[in-house]
Amino acid sequence: MKKTVGFVVRHLVLTLLVVIWLVPILWLVVTSFSAYKGINTAHFFPEKWSLDNYKVLFLQPDSVVQYGAWFKNTLLIAIFTCIVSTSFVLMVSYTMSCLRFKGRKGLMSFGIVLNMFPGVLSMIAVYFVMKSLGLTNSHLGMIIVYSAGSGLGYLITKGFMDTISTSLREAAWLEGASEATIFFRIIIPLSQPIIVYTIINSFLVPWGDFVLAKLMLNSGIATDWTIAIGLFNMLGKSLINKYFSIFCAGGVIVSIPISALFVLMQKFYVEGVTGGSVKG
Repeated sequence: MKKTVGFVVRHLVLTLLVVIWLVPILWLVVTSFSAYKGINTAHFFPEKWSLDNYKVLFLQPDSVVQYGAWFKNTLLIAIFTCIVSTSFVLMVSYTMSCLRFKGRKGLMSFGIVLNMFPGVLSMIAVYFVMKSLGLTNSHLGMIIVYSAGSGLGYLITKGFMDTISTSLREAAWLEGASEATIFFRIIIPLSQPIIVYTIINSFLVPWGDFVLAKLMLNSGIATDWTIAIGLFNMLGKSLINKYFSIFCAGGVIVSIPISALFVLMQKFYVEGVTGGSVKG
């Protein structure tokens, strides 16, 4: 009896949490198809349906909505950040996992402690450094800032590489292979799950970031913004009653690429997380 009651209670709680999580998403989706442009709290589902909001995003841009440019900017920043960050993480992880050198443990500990501090604490200092270099209001500057500290997130990837047998590397050394050969021909092929995990995490940071993007891209030129800044701008007091449904449509579109990426890479993502938690 106790097991049955516990089973029912757990599933009721889980069902409640699912409803709480899904209802706002469902409201965002159905509102994106509304013919009414402002916030309609009288009805959950729109009284009139329309695709006009999606047309405005890509086919009918105006002085407020430059979604095509925002999407392109965000995608380029995310792709290049993903490439650079993933490369940094893999190289640092290989160094900490497979190489032995003086000060290695101390450097690892320092990296872990440094990574515990929230990045927001250093944003003002980072902004003034980038401003002195002329890299504010620059997509290159955004990529540099997003990628610069990525190597500190090596711990999970290192844990995964720790599970790869050292005998494989030793055999390669005996055959005269260099560290670069071992890295690219042995470690990388065996680390596909954690590489996928790293790629997704590296892509997510710039794709959904608002705070740093708002701080760095402050010129007021709408075509230079990322999606997060552009969507936030639609929620201004003078614009929300005209652009809220368009904002919802933009929110739906921005979720599609990363949702598709998660679905396609889910198997590798889970393997990467669980594999990296074995050691490290």
